[in-house]
Amino acid sequence: MPAANQTRVTSASSATLWANGLQIAYEVEGTGPPLILLHGASSASRLDFGHQLPMLRRSFRCYLPDARGHGGTRWTPDGELLHEWLVDDLTAFADALALDTFHVAGLSMGAMTALLFAARHPERARSLVVAGITLEREPRATLARRLLDPERIHRRQPVWGATLDQRHDPVQGEGAWERLLPMLGAAAATQPLPDLAAVRAITAPALVIVGDRDPFVPVDQAAQLRRQLGDGRLLVAPDCGHEVTALRPAIVNEALSVFYRPFLSQPVAHALEPAP
Repeated sequence: MPAANQTRVTSASSATLWANGLQIAYEVEGTGPPLILLHGASSASRLDFGHQLPMLRRSFRCYLPDARGHGGTRWTPDGELLHEWLVDDLTAFADALALDTFHVAGLSMGAMTALLFAARHPERARSLVVAGITLEREPRATLARRLLDPERIHRRQPVWGATLDQRHDPVQGEGAWERLLPMLGAAAATQPLPDLAAVRAITAPALVIVGDRDPFVPVDQAAQLRRQLGDGRLLVAPDCGHEVTALRPAIVNEALSVFYRPFLSQPVAHALEPAP
């Protein structure tokens, strides 16, 4: 096994590194301060932040790791998947890249990882963007257990099931997502909720994003999260569900360009400018 901090570059923009006992697959784009983008359950960062990358890579060095059990980061599900493990993975990933401090943003599961990382290591988070998360268990837990049921997906969303096969099977093995998703659904119902005192101790500027029709996160719960953050802001995207970065990219990009502007010597490229 390679040393924990050894990186193997597999193409101009993708690589793997060993961290926390995993060979973490990731992509990297752009130049500037480091920004780690964390995807949601069953997804990938390039999918969840695909509409934001053309803008962000002009001003940031963007890192897009695959979470354990997702995409190119092989991990065999064994009973449970704890949020604290994902925070450990993120910490080790940043350490392997020698990133003492960095900006971090996430959607859904990735947003919870980002929030818990900032709560555990407030001195390391330069800024925090979290989309589609709540400090409450419901309605998130009930919906997650129902929607992340593989039998339901095969029966009612076969196209999505085929997409998950293509996304995860090549590295994880056949049917891996069918074992992973129920664990993620169960985790939403059983894992400890974020410690409010730790969340209140986060000092980094933060942006909370939610769709006004997100079934997992009512707007009032997103507003409550924003109020717990010492330097928090709230963006509510109109007529929008859970996948807010993909469903309302122009609104999200405009908010990000304003949010990140104070951190950069050169302003973030305007959200509506075409990609190079």
